[in-house]
Amino acid sequence: MPKQKITKEMVVNAAFELAREGGIEQITVKAIAKRLCCSVQPIYTYCASMEGLRKEVAEKAKTYVKEYTAARIDKTDPFRGTGRVHLQLAKEEPNIYKMFIFRQRENVSTLEELYREEADPQLAEAISERLNISVSKAKQLHLNMIIYTIGIGAIFSGTIPGIPAEEIFSQQEYAYQAFLNQALKEDGDNHE
Repeated sequence: MPKQKITKEMVVNAAFELAREGGIEQITVKAIAKRLCCSVQPIYTYCASMEGLRKEVAEKAKTYVKEYTAARIDKTDPFRGTGRVHLQLAKEEPNIYKMFIFRQRENVSTLEELYREEADPQLAEAISERLNISVSKAKQLHLNMIIYTIGIGAIFSGTIPGIPAEEIFSQQEYAYQAFLNQALKEDGDNHE
């Protein structure tokens, strides 16, 4: 029987599945080789470093989160829907969500840069139109919810046996209302 040719994509996919099942710390050369039924040599061929491989796996997690979100979002309320989908993902795939949250975000040294990295640029305009607030207030509201959702998602994905989803969703809605009321107040003050 001919030997199976191991590709870089196979290595990254195997590492992703290991991390998905048990967390990013499960990514080791030996574990990947075992998963691919090969020696460690092909793994070393494609991985200059484990740090580089972990970054690739984290990027794969980011892509997974974007695709997961796009497939499940409530299109009638994309702003709230995004947060709810992220929390659902944190419940269903806690290790993927942790990789997404804790991945390195290079060249991010301000909250504005974080917003550009994490947000769909058209969502602030949609929020502005839907809520009848300025685009700048919509961006601030959205940034507040991104920060809040990432934080509560980290708590949700890291608790055992886990906080009930209804409690988390209720808390998220409470934060949304508080941030929205503040944005509406500030936007109203600016129009006076």
